[in-house]
Amino acid sequence: MERFLVLIQNKYLIAGVAFFIWMCFFDRYDLSTQFAYQQEKNKLERERVFYESEITRIEKAIKDVQYNPSEIQRIARERYKMKKDNEDIYVIQEIEPTK
Repeated sequence: MERFLVLIQNKYLIAGVAFFIWMCFFDRYDLSTQFAYQQEKNKLERERVFYESEITRIEKAIKDVQYNPSEIQRIARERYKMKKDNEDIYVIQEIEPTK
């Protein structure tokens, strides 16, 4: 018990514990803020990876369109519903069932 009282009366220990509690819970960059920043950083890194893959996919599509006439024809048919003179186009849409 005496040893415990000596530890409690130590001003350096009290100051250290108070500083630790202040830094963990009351400071501008406390633990909860650091956790939120880490979550935001992870989210932004995932978005960066996604957008880099999208950029490479789009660059590949652009190169395909520039040098491949059959790719141009495919895009014109799918996106813009273009057709040749002797063709008929049927657009099939799936209807979602209502509950």
